[in-house]
Amino acid sequence: MKKNKTKRYLVIGGAGFIGSNLTDELIQLKQQVIILDNLSTGKKENINLKAKFVKADIRNLKQISPYFKNIDGVFLLAALPSIQYSIDFPVEANRNNVEGVLNVLEASQKENIKRIVYSSSCSIYGDPNKLPVKETANPDPLSPYALQKYIGEEYCRLFSTIHNLETVSLRYFNVYGPRMDNKGAYTSALSIFMKQKANNQPLTITGDGTQTRDLIHVNDIAKANILAMNSKKVGQGEAINIGSGKNYSINQIAKMISDKIKYISPRIEPHDSLADNSLAKKLLNWQPKMKLEQGIRELLKIG
Repeated sequence: MKKNKTKRYLVIGGAGFIGSNLTDELIQLKQQVIILDNLSTGKKENINLKAKFVKADIRNLKQISPYFKNIDGVFLLAALPSIQYSIDFPVEANRNNVEGVLNVLEASQKENIKRIVYSSSCSIYGDPNKLPVKETANPDPLSPYALQKYIGEEYCRLFSTIHNLETVSLRYFNVYGPRMDNKGAYTSALSIFMKQKANNQPLTITGDGTQTRDLIHVNDIAKANILAMNSKKVGQGEAINIGSGKNYSINQIAKMISDKIKYISPRIEPHDSLADNSLAKKLLNWQPKMKLEQGIRELLKIG
């Protein structure tokens, strides 16, 4: 981001894995940050002490509305990011992942916020039959969570069309990095492997390990968010893939971490994922910097 005057940003979900890393990046760029989080999945220890923290819930429009005053832009990361939870409790997940998004859009529109950057997910594609997957691929959600993310995108697009509220949706692929959780939709095999390695357990690979994943470092995700907030080429509800554009087999990923590997029963999951990230390069002037081998080495040092 170029050196601009200091702006005030609202990071909704700023105590979570991705939101806290984004907050750190914004603080480093000398921006003012207000974190809004209900701590249902976020953690207090993730919160940057230079940011203002407000415990509030996006399901409650009246509760969150006052914090949208005098804000330059909103990063919307809050969600219940669990595919299994959304299957078991679709109504509760919908309250967070759809009604919560709608509340944020409504509060933003009323306070004339300039732009919202919405965190979406590659899960909206389901199991695409053509790789790398482009943004023009037909959505095929395979879980309530994936459908809810797509509905969130569509609400953003509609608010841009109807209310001239600038929005852009970022479809994350498999995000990893510091503070990643081993639960939730952003869980990658990598985060489970890191926990197993720390506990001196064998790494468990489902099926034969030939399935592939496009892993993207959280620092690259944070930079994509900031570029999306500032790019003059977006703001009309665009949906943009944020992935590395390179995929690795689960076997390859495991071997970067440990020689102790155990194969277990396969599970129902997309076999392969790979982003076409050319639109992000074109509209955001973004490209991933962190190579997977380097990212894993850094995680092993932290662990």
